[in-house]
Amino acid sequence: MSKKSMWSFKFTTASLVLIPVAVGINYIGKLIAGALKLPLWLDSIGTILASILAGPIIGAISGAINNIIYGLTLDPISFIYGLTSVAIGLVVGILAYKGFVTSWGRAVILGIIVALVAVVVSTPINIAFWGGQTGNVWGDALFAAVLNSTKMTWLASFLDELVVDLPDKIIVTLISYALYRAMPKSLLQLYSNKDDIEELK
Repeated sequence: MSKKSMWSFKFTTASLVLIPVAVGINYIGKLIAGALKLPLWLDSIGTILASILAGPIIGAISGAINNIIYGLTLDPISFIYGLTSVAIGLVVGILAYKGFVTSWGRAVILGIIVALVAVVVSTPINIAFWGGQTGNVWGDALFAAVLNSTKMTWLASFLDELVVDLPDKIIVTLISYALYRAMPKSLLQLYSNKDDIEELK
């Protein structure tokens, strides 16, 4: 058996099942965060888990579908934030393929990396659609304070997103890693890199 390319995949039963499961986990996380009025998003647990298990392509697809569903059912603006979800899926999938996700310590580092990716992708979107704000009470309070003292919209928006994304992405990455570690080996074998599969051309 040959080791698959990082960018290769086929829609096996395992991957087809994983995508809606990941989307469902994301959706539930977002609803819980909203219902409890948490200063977090909790909407990328499934995307990160799918990326760890099945690689960047499946992770990115899960993230994209996730935001499409958000856009259709919760908030149309969620469509554009699909770019952030896709970026998260790609980055986590690449690092997981490279063997980075192997311990709790590395999971924390991965969460920090994911947070920075989310901030870099989301900040321009926030500025374009919301004047730089995120809609999160804590983040927007910081935005107002920074903007008032510096008059720098980009800096205020960047910090607004960062103050929410950093704890959020560390938490969701740790939850995803915990779910991954709790899975039986027989299930993990379905996503093994040692399977012969078709490459994405």
